[in-house]
Amino acid sequence: MAKSISTVSDTDPISASVRAGILRKMEPRRKVELVEDANRTSRLLALAGIAVRHPELTIKDRQRILMDLVLGKDLARQAYGPTPDLKNR
Repeated sequence: MAKSISTVSDTDPISASVRAGILRKMEPRRKVELVEDANRTSRLLALAGIAVRHPELTIKDRQRILMDLVLGKDLARQAYGPTPDLKNR
């Protein structure tokens, strides 16, 4: 069996062991659903943060800025065009 990499965690070892057991028994499809939910939540939180910092932006502009964060500025610019100009708003 491969050694696990030690990480810093605020989860006590018994709880971590229970969680690992649950994940081992979980169907792969359910694991994918959990990852998709986590990704969706992180994007919604990022959009909320962008909205707080730039309430003047349209939803479309906020989503475009999110793509800079998700894809990186160069790839996002190639896929979606220029980033909205935040200095003149």
